[in-house]
Amino acid sequence: MPSSATASADSLLHHRSFVAFWLARTGSSFGFQMLSIVVSWQIYSITGRALDLGLIGLAQFLPSVALALPAGHVADQFDRRRIVLFGQLAEWLAIAALAALTLTHHVNEVVILGLIFLISVAKAMEAPSLQSMLPALVPPALLARAMAANAASGEAAMMVGPALGGFLYVAGAGTVYAAAGALYLVSIVMVSRLHYEHTPPRRVPASFATLFAGVRFIRARPDVLGVISLDLFAVLLGGATALLPIFAKDILHTGAWGLGLLRGAPAVGALLVGFWLSRRSLERHVGMIMFIAVAGFGVATLVFALSSVLWLSLLALFALGAFDMVSMVIRGALVQLDTPDDMRGRVSAVNSIFINTSNQLGEFESGLLAAWVGAVPAAALGGIGTLLVVGLWMAWFPNLRRRQRLDNGNAEALKESGAVDTL
Repeated sequence: MPSSATASADSLLHHRSFVAFWLARTGSSFGFQMLSIVVSWQIYSITGRALDLGLIGLAQFLPSVALALPAGHVADQFDRRRIVLFGQLAEWLAIAALAALTLTHHVNEVVILGLIFLISVAKAMEAPSLQSMLPALVPPALLARAMAANAASGEAAMMVGPALGGFLYVAGAGTVYAAAGALYLVSIVMVSRLHYEHTPPRRVPASFATLFAGVRFIRARPDVLGVISLDLFAVLLGGATALLPIFAKDILHTGAWGLGLLRGAPAVGALLVGFWLSRRSLERHVGMIMFIAVAGFGVATLVFALSSVLWLSLLALFALGAFDMVSMVIRGALVQLDTPDDMRGRVSAVNSIFINTSNQLGEFESGLLAAWVGAVPAAALGGIGTLLVVGLWMAWFPNLRRRQRLDNGNAEALKESGAVDTL
């Protein structure tokens, strides 16, 4: 009897709101990945200009950074489930407009870029609310597993979504938009059905103090600061995947098929480890496990940089994705559990700025360094730099290094003592 009850409590499938949330995230992730492939292909078919492909990225990047702090404030002041619903409904309407305009032959590059910008605005506004909902859907002991399950579905979407979108494109761009819209509609229905209890605090007007409360909170919490800054600098230095075309053509001497395998290898490693972590609980030495995982990411980057054979490069990238998934799950769960509920939106917003910035700047740094010293030295220096960051952070954040559990009661203790700034 006790073992059966424990098994039920330990299963993510027995938390119906989480299952609805997971299905919603999976549906919208697959829909967005399909959308990304059809938009880039369609706009390039219309204009033939590489600049327009860059504008698509710009239309997505600017709202994610500019609206992050206001979106975090909104997430902590209003009902998060409704914010997510409104955001996804706006995205669905924009996708439906793309489908209708494409099928009636009234689409052009300006319309596409405008609607993508609207989708990006909606995604930016919903993101902190969406990230902040998960801790309320599962017990703290299951949060890391829930985050791993979400991350695994995201990796699956990145692997399969573009291929599925490309396959459906044979029937026309309108068909892909319709399929993406259908997946978003599934997501909207699932979000509307999940049970989420969130009582927003007393509403206060947005100000400099309220918008930057997440920054002050992070600076005052060494473990949270250590985790977020470790992610920032490790990703910034470990952007070797941006150089994959150079490695595929000039170093590994393979074709487009080899480049495809190289691009897919990190996702496969992350996907498999994500599924494994969704069924296992991290109960001890989480700080050291996180540092070891980030160090493993650096070593895998270094091996990839020095490899001159395809199979070893694939193995290194597979390991890179696997190590990154471990550290990502621990970092994400630790930040959420150390942050009181009434601050999660703003802290998630600051975290998302760091993640988006480090990803973009990491690719830029790798490309710039490769132009100066070559692809192999650039990737190798990135791996070495990641290892140096790990060593420094282990020395600068000893409590994080010694941390045993993800849930150590910090957030609840802070909330009860009134030590949390909830402006």
